[in-house]
Amino acid sequence: MNFKKLSILAIAAGLFITSCSDDDQKEKSLGDYDNGLLILNQGNFGGGNSSISFWSDDLLTFQLNAFSAVNPSIELGDTGQDIGFLNEKAFVVMNNSNSIQVINRYTLQHITTISSGLSNPRNITFSNGKGYVTNWGSGMNPNDDYIAVINLTNYTVISSIPVVEGPEKIIEHNDNLYVAHQGGFGFGETISVINTTNNTVSNTINVGYVPNSMFISNNTLYVLSGGLPSWSGNESGGKLSKINLSTNNVASSLDFGSTQHPSNLVEEDGQLYYTIDSDVYKASITTTSLPTTPIFSTTAQGVYGVYSFTVEDNKIYVGDAVDYNSNGKIYIYSLNGSLIDQQTVGVIPAGFYFND
Repeated sequence: MNFKKLSILAIAAGLFITSCSDDDQKEKSLGDYDNGLLILNQGNFGGGNSSISFWSDDLLTFQLNAFSAVNPSIELGDTGQDIGFLNEKAFVVMNNSNSIQVINRYTLQHITTISSGLSNPRNITFSNGKGYVTNWGSGMNPNDDYIAVINLTNYTVISSIPVVEGPEKIIEHNDNLYVAHQGGFGFGETISVINTTNNTVSNTINVGYVPNSMFISNNTLYVLSGGLPSWSGNESGGKLSKINLSTNNVASSLDFGSTQHPSNLVEEDGQLYYTIDSDVYKASITTTSLPTTPIFSTTAQGVYGVYSFTVEDNKIYVGDAVDYNSNGKIYIYSLNGSLIDQQTVGVIPAGFYFND
């Protein structure tokens, strides 16, 4: 037996195991909040009690106040509105604090605060190395709404792009921004197209009243509008619009019933999902007609109006604001509506952000 060869093989095997262990360690070294779900809890307007909860992908680890656990001396702020991910950073938009908290998305360690140049900020996206944030401005002035442009090197607002009232959701595609004008304190019905090479509004697209959610797939922008509410005095149903991004024209649209007000449009594996009140609906992304019956209702869990919603990895996530004052609830369902798990989170769970 050649002991010299056996020794060399043993050393090589040891190096291989060590190398693999090192690689595994590198994969796991992003932080304690990698491979899980961040839940932004809006908190009460004026209450300063916004929070971030964490739930691991395997659903075995849950932390109610994850941000404050990591940053005990820093308050997240007042009225958490949105989180945008860019590389290893998370930008947490704080509406009533008129600020953005920049944190490490995997460790939740606070990096800095953007606290000037924002007025009633709502949602954030990124393009051409800059951040873009929708701002409502003063609720009393319909003409002061804008998109704040952020320098991501020194975390300052460097310019603004004036837009019509109530810019809300914002997404990026091929150096263009698509801004849904929900209307702020009024009722919007347009999508603004902004060219990020010169930061100007290049087009306006008419959709249904109060566009509340949208996504892009195969060069098509899908926009879900909720319609005018009954208390407006001129109630109208919602609309699903499909916009060809080569022409920025509405290619087709589908109308909901006159008293149906859909929201929370998302796409997963070629399927559209959205909610109406407590019900969850599903349709093919190529559908030419709207489903008449939901795939399930959340009323069995006492949810009488889905506040936040998404679909990921064959699971449906529902956020329930309960009474809008006490801690909210998160429910996870299978795609056919079977309840998988649930957790109590912070006040008014506003959004789901998968940290994978």
